[in-house]
Order: sequence, then structure tokens, then C-alpha cells
Amino acid sequence: MATKQKVPISMRALIQRINRKLRHNGEVLKVARGSPAESEADVGRYFIVNIERNLLVNDHCDPEAIGREIGVMAEHERLVKDSGCLK
Repeated sequence: MATKQKVPISMRALIQRINRKLRHNGEVLKVARGSPAESEADVGRYFIVNIERNLLVNDHCDPEAIGREIGVMAEHERLVKDSGCLK
């Protein structure tokens, strides 16, 4: 019996998928840049903003959980960390 391998997707690809889906509601998933932004604003690394009203919708988001919840990340996919360099 062969084991089923999961298809890797990057965080960047997942965020793009999520934002395409959220854009219909006027929302976007944002990434806090740097630790001062995370601690000062107290929103966490990932947060959702309503771009039409400039309001915080959700803070301390888990992109993988959101992706699975809204249907942009399939069961056969897994999230991989971005290395930041191409080989």
C-alpha cells in the first residue's frame, strides 16, 4: 500500500489564495512586518482588515486554519515554510 504524499504550498501562495477569496467581502489578510509591529499593535503576525472601512476584522490569525476553513487549501496540501531564497 502506497502512502499518500501531500502537495507542498508556500505561505505566500496560501496568502494569495486567501486574499482572492476574502476580497469579495472587502477584506484582506495582512502580515505584520517585524516584531515591533506585532507587539505594539497587538494584532499578531497575521490579521484580517476590512479595506473598505479600514477596520480590523480579526487578529492573531492562523493562515493554514483560515485556508482550510474557507476552502482554498485542500486536504492533500501541506504548508511549507518559505526559505527566502531560490535554488
